[in-house]
Amino acid sequence: MNSDDATAPPERFATQARSALPLAGIRVVEFTHMVMGPTCGMVLADLGAEVIKVEPLAGDSTRKLLGSGAGFYPLFNRNKKSLAIDMKSVKGREVVLRLIATADIVSENFKTETMQKLGLDYATLRHLDERLIYVSHKGFLPGPYDHRTALDEVVQMMGGLAYMTGRPGDPLRAGSSVNDIMGGMFGAIGAMAALMQRQQTGRGQEVQSALFENNIFLVAQHMMQFAITGKAAAPMPERISPWGIYDVFSVKDNAQIFLAVVGDTQWKIFCDAFGYADLFADERITTNNDRVRARSWLMPLLRERLAQFSTAELADRFEQHGLPFAPITDPQFLFDDPHLQETGGLAPMVLPDGRQTSVPLLPLTLGGERLGLRMDPPTLDSHGNELLLQLGYSEAEVAHMRRDGVLLPGLATTP
Repeated sequence: MNSDDATAPPERFATQARSALPLAGIRVVEFTHMVMGPTCGMVLADLGAEVIKVEPLAGDSTRKLLGSGAGFYPLFNRNKKSLAIDMKSVKGREVVLRLIATADIVSENFKTETMQKLGLDYATLRHLDERLIYVSHKGFLPGPYDHRTALDEVVQMMGGLAYMTGRPGDPLRAGSSVNDIMGGMFGAIGAMAALMQRQQTGRGQEVQSALFENNIFLVAQHMMQFAITGKAAAPMPERISPWGIYDVFSVKDNAQIFLAVVGDTQWKIFCDAFGYADLFADERITTNNDRVRARSWLMPLLRERLAQFSTAELADRFEQHGLPFAPITDPQFLFDDPHLQETGGLAPMVLPDGRQTSVPLLPLTLGGERLGLRMDPPTLDSHGNELLLQLGYSEAEVAHMRRDGVLLPGLATTP
């Protein structure tokens, strides 16, 4: 409702970025860091909202992470604007409250006490604007655990996901920030639901999303497996597969490929494709459930027969006959994936340090088009002057706040 982004998207950005996006005109002010909160803002921004990232003067600490955290900032903060400000100062809080007064949504993922001390908690802000939607990303929803500090790995361990991923006696976290990312996605879903409800009631509300509860949703299928069968789910490396052939095979030249034969129709196709008439005629493995029970001898036999093929030969044979297969791919090689490149799944991006790369987009299309990149991840305070002038501050007032340390010193410019 308050967005007025007149910046034209550069030519290199996707066509969808030029179209009317679903959340165009919605302004989001976010106080977020790490992954969960920024993911929520990224989803809303990709869908067209104007998302303003309010950062401390030192910047979001995620900007400086090394190792597996090095990709957090550029991925989850695209399509956003940056304002750096000292929120602990009286003048800083005044600016932030003026900014929030223009917002439809406030999103945060700090401790409740932190937001309360700043006067930026929902209980305070709701009295200033009953239409405000407030999205709070936490470790746990309200309850016995809500005082604990949570991380993705913490909830994976206590929530059964690490048990299911690792081998027996060796719990292993999933190879991505799955709860942080999905928790942010559910925060965005809740925000959009609250926007729809506000159209009917005229009032906003608080939306809460949490790491632990997200993790429980991820393992719910295994909980229900126990409810149905009375048997505890085995970790994935030791699980009883629902399909007879559903595994990684080591083949020629010490390469690996995932192959699957799902159901009885595919079993016939597989046997015909490879000339395995003897296996198709074997009454011990006629049905899928028969093949599941026969895995102890069937899988070694198939591994021996398929070992003579290369991964390329198997991929070609499986693709020709519509059978499921997958190469075993390291993430860095996905930049060169022909499907992602040809379908617009990757968008060109300029990193805050000026280097060029590409970035995966949201895994959906609207009207047959991918949601593109309108703005690169912002440098610190790159939109500070623009936003403050929009809020009614004069250039002299902005310069004065920069001299006083309320804002970053010097004059920020919008790229």
